[in-house]
Amino acid sequence: MTDADVLAVTGSVAGGEREVLETFLDYQRGVVRRKAAGLTEEQARRRHVPSSTTMAGLLKHLALVEDNWFVRVLGQRPSVLPDPEVSFAVGEEETVAGLIAAYEAACARSRESAAGYPLDHVVPHAWLGQVSLRWILTHMIEETARHAGHADILRELTDGTTGTVG
Repeated sequence: MTDADVLAVTGSVAGGEREVLETFLDYQRGVVRRKAAGLTEEQARRRHVPSSTTMAGLLKHLALVEDNWFVRVLGQRPSVLPDPEVSFAVGEEETVAGLIAAYEAACARSRESAAGYPLDHVVPHAWLGQVSLRWILTHMIEETARHAGHADILRELTDGTTGTVG
């Protein structure tokens, strides 16, 4: 997360609806990446709460969520929906750098998928009936921001680092 990332969000206040939605989602994605950056393998796997939530697990979960909503749902590409509990499980062979790279790749796929549709584009959803790209972007802002908050707390408990760009 850089000062430019923060300024991009403040610069989008006069932008159109799509620019605002996409900028806020990218901002939250950047917060998550920034919170994980610089952690050791041990720090990223450390459990500070009773649940299985770890910084490494958040990265893995969010990459799966990106693919679920933008590739599987919006792109209507068949894939297996991961169990939400298992989506936080990090294998021994997975590294922080690899998880960050996988998350960045998932976000890039999401941007590419979304770019092909207008905000009003609607797709079927098994539980919700239909969802629009607008709804998916809004949901992903909420989902990513919620986990960015978790990441902020985990990072503070790990090494005392706080703040959006810190």
